[in-house]
Amino acid sequence: MRVNALSAPVMAGDVHFPPSVKEFFTPALFGLDGWLTKFTIFVWVAVALLIIFFLVAYRDPKLVPSRAQWMAEAVYGFARDSIARPMLGHEGVRFAPYFAALLSFILLTNLYGIIPGIQISTNTHIAYPIVLAAISYVMFNYIGIRKHGFVKYMKNSLVPSAPWYILPLLIPIEFFSTFIVRPITLALRLFANMFAGHMILAVFTLGGFALLNAQTWYFKPISVLSWGMAVALTFLEALVILLQAYVFVVLTSSYISGALAEEH
Repeated sequence: MRVNALSAPVMAGDVHFPPSVKEFFTPALFGLDGWLTKFTIFVWVAVALLIIFFLVAYRDPKLVPSRAQWMAEAVYGFARDSIARPMLGHEGVRFAPYFAALLSFILLTNLYGIIPGIQISTNTHIAYPIVLAAISYVMFNYIGIRKHGFVKYMKNSLVPSAPWYILPLLIPIEFFSTFIVRPITLALRLFANMFAGHMILAVFTLGGFALLNAQTWYFKPISVLSWGMAVALTFLEALVILLQAYVFVVLTSSYISGALAEEH
């Protein structure tokens, strides 16, 4: 059956073009009351895979590492030597396990977006970046308060080195920037990039099917171009996936560094 190229069911009638935000709100599985969706399953699978991978990699460490041990050491070494130490100095080593776990989890959940058959990252659902940002937010504030005490930490965070008469203007700005903008932008940056990447890939992929089924013949060759763009953009999306995982962890380490600093 031929369909209109712009607004008709594509691929067995269960996907519509153009794609909409409805696909990010998946129905509950097994008839449960809304909490168990495919996003939940994907997150559980990611956590399970990471736990199994690191346990297997380090169950019998060798001086000459196996492939799995080498990969696990490479992830930890990157988090320690390329993020923790440059951002926090020697003290950053104690945060390296958290950074490695955070980097691995975000990277794996982002990779869902280009895995055939899944092709949607859990981080396209805003709830998951919010939770990740909240964990980092609680961590850097807790660490700062634990080191300096509440009063000194708030002074370091809110009171810059500036003339006293301008402080009434600067202190609210610093509060808004440090305690409100930071967690929001940390979550939104990850969410927006994954959301936009998925929508772009969906437009070109489903657009190819829509053009192939169009009634006008000259739309059909364009469908091949659309699929070609989807393939090319998949490689670009892979780069974005790596970059966003790295940026999230680097910003978290930057916030921790600021919390530990002796002055504003």
